[in-house]
Parts: sequence; structure tokens; C-alpha cells
Amino acid sequence: MSNSRRKFIKNSVLLSASIPLLSSSLLSCSSIDKNKLSILILGGTSFLGPHQIKYALERGHKVSIFTRGKTKPNVNKEVFDKVEHLIGDRENNLSALENKKWDIVIDNSGKKAKWTQKTAQLLKDNCGVYVYTSSTGVYFPYKTADIKEDQKVLLKEPEVIEDEMLKMEYWYGVMKANSEQETIKAFGKERSIIVRPTYMFGPGDKTDRFMHWPVRLAKGGEILVPGKTDDPVQYIDVRDVAEFTIRLAEQKSAGTYNVVGPSDKETMLDFVTKTQHTFNAESTIVQIDDYDFLKKHNVLSLVPWIPVDEYNYGSARVSNTLAIKNGLTFRDTKTSIKETHNWWYSDNLTDERRAKFEQKEDSVLVKEKEIIADWKNISKL
Repeated sequence: MSNSRRKFIKNSVLLSASIPLLSSSLLSCSSIDKNKLSILILGGTSFLGPHQIKYALERGHKVSIFTRGKTKPNVNKEVFDKVEHLIGDRENNLSALENKKWDIVIDNSGKKAKWTQKTAQLLKDNCGVYVYTSSTGVYFPYKTADIKEDQKVLLKEPEVIEDEMLKMEYWYGVMKANSEQETIKAFGKERSIIVRPTYMFGPGDKTDRFMHWPVRLAKGGEILVPGKTDDPVQYIDVRDVAEFTIRLAEQKSAGTYNVVGPSDKETMLDFVTKTQHTFNAESTIVQIDDYDFLKKHNVLSLVPWIPVDEYNYGSARVSNTLAIKNGLTFRDTKTSIKETHNWWYSDNLTDERRAKFEQKEDSVLVKEKEIIADWKNISKL
């Protein structure tokens, strides 16, 4: 069970083949040149949105965002002077979206199925395509490998779940799956695009779930690598997700896509081995493959690594074949880590914000030397 995934779900609450669209259906919804789209992003100020906005503007599109007007972006701040700002609340105030037309709607802030239902139904006759940002979390529990887009997902939570954190896992997956269904009910399969990203990281990340690695790799020394030698990992730069989403919208590529990296299979050991020299810092790897030992030291996950168990066997074994065939590309991981590191230590964040993460008492960053020392002592026995 992934503790980081659970934290991500909690924070999120708080804070098929491609089918080309018939041109006639688009013409009835918008008169704008197909090469210059009008795009509405529901959300847009948090993690994924600022990168979608930047990329869309660079490609000549016009962007509107619908938000509560409360969240301040911490990346690509300069682009927000170039977009239309619509203020409202997906819970009870969609008036700013009424009687307006867009070519594309991108739903990044769908945290309740009823939110997606209401906005999709409101916009279905005035917009061409609805893009719903979902998650590979719809596949929970991850019982199999090579999980493809047509795998059956849960639309209802089990009646009895004793573990509170398991309840959150099930709720999140079911909520996302039902939101996908609401998209398709309103827009039909031929006008719906569903993207299911895995763990995203990169500049602008507010979850902190991946920040351990840019910070840690830059320091050098003995680096703790959790997990067994064959434990798989999957992750993706948020900008790769953002850019792929915009291109799908441009191409009107209806369908469902697992937006998952890296391009090839990778283990946790592979991940650290290829990134340990990202910075000019000497380092050595200390692999700890004993799950019981890791659990004892509260190393329950270290994204992109999560322990393989009965619920998460396939969480890092999701197929990205369809997305790659439809244009998903990947940045070099070392470059992504370096640029994330640069953002983390930029003026976009305060020293207080950084300290809150880097000095967290029970974190691996703080306790790593102690954990490695204990592991070495046990290994001598």
C-alpha cells in the first residue's frame, strides 16, 4: 500500500484506439480555425495547468481558465497575464461558463464525479471536445501486470473496507472512474479524451512526493535506495503530460490513454543508477531490499518507489503503448530532475516552504544516515 499515493489523494481532495472526430460535429460547436483553438481549462493554477497554458499559448491557442481565484501558481507565473480568468466554484457556481463557446475543455480539477457531470452537461452543446484528467488510480487495486486502457475499472467501492487508508484508495479510483463516465455520457466517446497519468513530477509540484530525489541526488554521499532489485517504477514529467494533452486536443484524438513513463521498463535500482550523477556530486548506492526493515524505519514509500504488495502489484506495470503510438514523448530524466531542482531553489518558493520539506523530522532525508547505519550493523550479523 503506497503511503505517498495516499498522501497525494488526500492533498488532491484538499487543495482504446484513437478515433478522429467528425469535422461536422466540431463545426456545429465552434467557428474558430482548427489550427488556433479556444481552450477552457477547469483549474489551471496548480501543478499541471500552468504547463498546459504555457504550451498552448506557445502554439498559438487562446486560453481561458475557470478557478475560485484563490490558488496562486508557483511556476510559469508570467503566462497568467495572457489568459482569460473566469471566477466561480465547481460546487455551486458555474455561471461564468454559461452561454460561452470553446473548442476544447480540459478538466483538471474534477475531484468529484458530480463536478464533472455538471460542467460536462453544461458545456456539451457549446464545446467540441472534453478532456478529463484522470489517473492510473482508476485501476486500484492493481492486481495484474501490463494494465491497458480497456481493463475493467471499479465504479463502486466495496461495501466493507476496514482499513481507513484503503477506503481512500478505493474512493479516489472510483471517483475518477465515474468522472470519466460522466465525461463520456455528456460528450459521447467520439468527443471525449481521457488521460490517465501516473505519478507526475517536475517544476510546480505541490505534493512534494518526488522532491526527495532532486534534493537528495544533489547532496551526494551514500544514497539509500529502497526496494528489491526487480521492483518496477513508473513516473512522468508533468510537462510531458501537459504537452501530450494539448496535442491530443489539437488532433481531436478521442480515446483513453495511460500517460505513463518512462518509455521502457525500469526498476527502482535502474532509476537511481541512471540519475545519481545528475549533479556534480560523488555518491554511492546503498540498496535496502528488506521490506520489514524499511517498514520498521517508516520508509513506506519513496516515489517513484512503492512496495509491491497485494494491492499494488501492477501500479508500476501500466502499459503506455497506446499513448506512445499517439505521440507521447519523454524528456530525459536527468534533465527533468535538474530542472525540478532549479525550480525548487528558485524565487518561486520561500525558504520556509523548502525547510518544511527538507527538515521534516521523520523523513528519509533527515533519517537516512541513521537508517543506513542500522542496515549496515544488521548486515554484519
